Amino acid sequence: MASFVIDSELYKGIYGSEEMNKVFSDESLLQKWLDAEAALAIAEAEVGLIPEEAAREIAQKAKFDNLDMPTISKGIVDTSHPLITLIRSLEKICDGDAGGYVHWGATTQDIMDTAVVLQIKEAQDIVSAQLKTFLETCLTLAVKHKETIMPGRTHGQHALPVTLGYKMAIWADEIGRHLERLEEGKKRYLMGQFAGAAGTLASISESGLEVQEKYCRILGLEQPTITWHVGRDGFAEFASIIAMISGTIGKIANEIINLQRSEIGEIEEGFAMGKVGSSTMPHKRNPMVCEYVVGLTRIVQRNASLGFDGMMQEHERDMTFWLTEWSYLPQICMMTSGGIQQLQGVLEGLIVHQENMTKNLYLLQGLIVSENLMLKLGKYVGRQVAHDIIYDVSMKAFEEKRPLLETALEHKEIMIHMDEEEVRSHLNPKSYIGLCTQFVDRVEKKWSPLVINQTNR
Repeated sequence: MASFVIDSELYKGIYGSEEMNKVFSDESLLQKWLDAEAALAIAEAEVGLIPEEAAREIAQKAKFDNLDMPTISKGIVDTSHPLITLIRSLEKICDGDAGGYVHWGATTQDIMDTAVVLQIKEAQDIVSAQLKTFLETCLTLAVKHKETIMPGRTHGQHALPVTLGYKMAIWADEIGRHLERLEEGKKRYLMGQFAGAAGTLASISESGLEVQEKYCRILGLEQPTITWHVGRDGFAEFASIIAMISGTIGKIANEIINLQRSEIGEIEEGFAMGKVGSSTMPHKRNPMVCEYVVGLTRIVQRNASLGFDGMMQEHERDMTFWLTEWSYLPQICMMTSGGIQQLQGVLEGLIVHQENMTKNLYLLQGLIVSENLMLKLGKYVGRQVAHDIIYDVSMKAFEEKRPLLETALEHKEIMIHMDEEEVRSHLNPKSYIGLCTQFVDRVEKKWSPLVINQTNR
């Protein structure tokens, strides 16, 4: 019976993605323990440490279907040890004396750490693929809307005109940087763990590094320079990147929520008949999916902080924080993947209300481009004097609820240097979007090769 939101038949569609949930399933974890044990046996046989026949037998029997899950589960409780029952079970099903070579020279943490790394390796591949698809969608929307003018906002207030494509290009650029971080981080945290009881490889010291190199190579992992039993910075880095990815996804979702407000209404989470916003207010079209995503981000970022706690290890081994990794790493991966999946659907069905953007652009009757008028006037009277003049006419327009054009035309010093047509042209919001379109082109040029490579793979 499921008792957690990720496994819940009711909620799992909100909290995770099916593909990622499989990576962190019990079946997947147990198989990765077995994969590590098999790789160790093969590596040791290659250097003549154990018989080749024993290694082949161990590798052949190290399959999930050969073991009994209830026995493993009960054994973990009965022994208070996370791995000994699996070791004993694998030993029993191996023919001949092969079972006596299972787990040779290893310590429990070697196998369990390696299994977690194998899981996050798969998880990273899934997240990277999701992000590349998401990046492609952001770039497509950015190019499509690079000239769709809307109010830019700072501190929750109208600032200067921007374009929707410019806003989306910022999202895309951030996603691209996350993909770079994931790629660059591989060499630091996708490392195998095989170091023995105190990390010194004393149990097989004569061939320890050679076995370790082969073990990591078989598993497709990096070989560490030294044991990382108590060096958990790799997991902290991975958790940080995942938390940042989730933060970007949450930021985008939150922006859509805000821009969908009834008073703004510029963009809207996709809607189809049958989607219900409220159980009591029939008219509601709530950004429910985006709200789910923001909620997931909060959970991910708080859980990811356990990665920093886990760096505080004692002596040569410490289980007090090691235990947290089995919980928080799966959760942040599953929930981040779920958030990306949810928001991908939102962007694919995004509704853009361009007429509301245009209406809002003129909401302040010219005040949104007061900077343009100030800078043009500054050419004649200096920037600070111009600022003071435009401040006065802007506050007058604001307080009297009149167009800035009217109050500007009434100001003698402005009219000494400009005629009415100049003032009017300087207060046209559509003429003051800066380099929005060029920035979209720059972002598209930088990251589109990444998307093309993903598509062609």
